Amino acid sequence: MSQKEAFLNYINEGYKTKGDFITLGAGMLGEETITNALVNIPLKTLNRHGLIAGATGTGKTKTLQVLAENMSAQGIPVLLMDVKGDLSGLAAASEGHPKIDERHEKIGVPFNAQGFPIEILSISEQDGVRLRATVSEFGPVLLSRILDLTEAQSGIVAIIFKYCDDNHLPLLDLKDFKKMLQFVTAEGKEEISEEYGRISSSSTGAILRKIIELEQQGGELFFGEKSFEVEDLTRVDKDGKGVISVLRLTDIQDKPKLFSTFMLQLLAEVYETFPEQGDSGRPELIIFIDEAHLVFDEASKALLSQIESIVKLIRSKGIGLYFVTQNPKDVPEDILAQLGMKVQHALRAFTAKDRKALKLAAENYPDSEYYNTNEVLTQLGIGEAFVSVLNEKGIPTPLARTMLRAPMSRMDILSKKEIQNVINASKLAKKYNQEVDRESAYELLGKKIEKINKEKTEEDRREEEEKLRKKKTTSAKRSSTRQNPLVKVLTSATFIRAVFGILKKVL
Repeated sequence: MSQKEAFLNYINEGYKTKGDFITLGAGMLGEETITNALVNIPLKTLNRHGLIAGATGTGKTKTLQVLAENMSAQGIPVLLMDVKGDLSGLAAASEGHPKIDERHEKIGVPFNAQGFPIEILSISEQDGVRLRATVSEFGPVLLSRILDLTEAQSGIVAIIFKYCDDNHLPLLDLKDFKKMLQFVTAEGKEEISEEYGRISSSSTGAILRKIIELEQQGGELFFGEKSFEVEDLTRVDKDGKGVISVLRLTDIQDKPKLFSTFMLQLLAEVYETFPEQGDSGRPELIIFIDEAHLVFDEASKALLSQIESIVKLIRSKGIGLYFVTQNPKDVPEDILAQLGMKVQHALRAFTAKDRKALKLAAENYPDSEYYNTNEVLTQLGIGEAFVSVLNEKGIPTPLARTMLRAPMSRMDILSKKEIQNVINASKLAKKYNQEVDRESAYELLGKKIEKINKEKTEEDRREEEEKLRKKKTTSAKRSSTRQNPLVKVLTSATFIRAVFGILKKVL
């Protein structure tokens, strides 16, 4: 058996599957693509999460695009974090190119240009379906972890949520929460202290500063109503294609706090909402997190722990998470260990630090008799990658240098007019883009504070009146006990005459 035939068996045996699958590309032996040595990913294991890594310009985004459109074609809904703004082209068919035809001929898979159903979402001022969540939906624990609060400060947040629950005060947006912080340290201090314990004003001041920091990154746009229902991420169109939700985040790179806040809330909401799926053979939703370092760079230990827990548990709900980043080291090791699929594009090794990162990246992949992984990682061309996935039994497949297939959709962005047409046709935009500002804690507390201040003013007035009345009464008493000098003289004279009158009668 020739080396090429042996390699073909190596790939076909390692990547064969009995159920539904996605073909990512064909295996390469050295620089040669081996036709029909197909690298397949079973749909059954897509919820075991994944990683797409590689240096800038090596093809990560196109790999993400290929995976998303093939999942959609299989009826699997997808959510994409579009940080660079280059994924809206999924809605339009590829214009084709001779090099694409040549690539697919080498792979042994026909090229079928087509567009896919998309929704354009936004958590900032960009156009799109508005994604919002209320403060109440976060809950005290998640909100405290996002704000990186101390134990004492977290306790205050828990008291605020409890007080609001007990008194039917909806916490919808950040101004509601800020109003509560004001209330517990001023007008409502005595009431809160009697029922829930004393609250330190220095602690509430520290919490307020964290809230303002979140506001400065655009948090006031994200918190509020109408809350986005995560079930709307799992729609399928009339042709059976999974809808691809493209979340526009091009203005979020300098706002990592808002991005990590959104991501954690979304994952927590998905986990709480979706039922246990069991072994259904296909995922309910796949989420791609582009520029994943934005989630982890400024995350506290508590936040990382929360994300790690969700990553471990959420796959039982049929949800797959795929992190896209430049280097695997951008993803914490405990999370990296949970990722079943790894697609590694080329890495650069210009410095000692780069070479160390390269060595660590190579250690993430199984050994292969066909590759020197450490060496080949620097030689991969654009649209090539090392691939390792889980087979249907959950066992890692052999490492395959892979010539990746080209996207079937446009490898460019939609025009502004095309984007607006997508938004105008969206049913979700009509559902979520009307801002709701119903009566909540801010207004209700405002009324309560006004009432408290009015009652205090009235009480102060009564006390002042009582003081004046007492003062007048005291003055009157003093006046009545003090005799006029003339009265004293007359009284004395009368007394003397009376005495002398009595004496005369006696004599």
